[in-house]
Amino acid sequence: MRLIDSHCHLDFPAFDQDLAAVIAHSHALGVEKMIVVGVTRQHWSRVWDTVNNNAGLYGAFGLHPYFLTEHQDRDLQFLVEQLSLYRDHPKLCAVGEIGLDFLLPELDPKQQIHLFAQQVAIAAEFHLPVIIHARRANAQVTAILKKAKLARAGIIHAFSGSYEEAMEYIKLGFLLGFGGAATWPRATRLQSVLKRLPIDSIALETDSPDMPPAWLAGQRNSPEQLPSICAHLADIYGLSSSEFAAQTRTNVQRLFGWSA
Repeated sequence: MRLIDSHCHLDFPAFDQDLAAVIAHSHALGVEKMIVVGVTRQHWSRVWDTVNNNAGLYGAFGLHPYFLTEHQDRDLQFLVEQLSLYRDHPKLCAVGEIGLDFLLPELDPKQQIHLFAQQVAIAAEFHLPVIIHARRANAQVTAILKKAKLARAGIIHAFSGSYEEAMEYIKLGFLLGFGGAATWPRATRLQSVLKRLPIDSIALETDSPDMPPAWLAGQRNSPEQLPSICAHLADIYGLSSSEFAAQTRTNVQRLFGWSA
């Protein structure tokens, strides 16, 4: 079984002590590719060092809405410069993690929308997919994406919306990321949405070190958990783990233009 973790943060300090071991064990379990996603300008160098020094890892650069107060206007220009620097590098795969988070009242919606729209425009300029964080903001995210008309779409990370919201993203060419959140027994609504979606619209992810699966409550998550997450989500579809792994891998490869 071969898998792709479409969203993780292996550059975070939680992996400082055993990163090499985590990557090696993940590869041994069949996780052949992992996308390490940036959240602030200060993180980008760690992201790039992590992916550039390890086989099977790919990087994305973005300004996450959760860290809105840390971002500066000039960071958008730094993003353009960063993407220009690695424009033709095979390990650069996306702009992300970007998006909108309307769950937290202290994060100004207007500032978020400005930052997100600018980053989507930058992704369009560089012909890169986007990796999007959307919490209680699916309508606003969809509206911005419809205006942008991205050629390569992207992934809606940790999708948790309705079936109707999911289909709006799918119409725009997006994959929907699912991971540990869907393994929890109480996640019946999320599971019911997942089982109705076309399987060619699904991407697997861990969001390591966050969003642990049910069996890892309160502990550090890692790409090593992806095979078990895959097995749980495959059950929802009534498929074998290998079938579900193969289809989700194909979906991500198609999006990023990776050969089989």
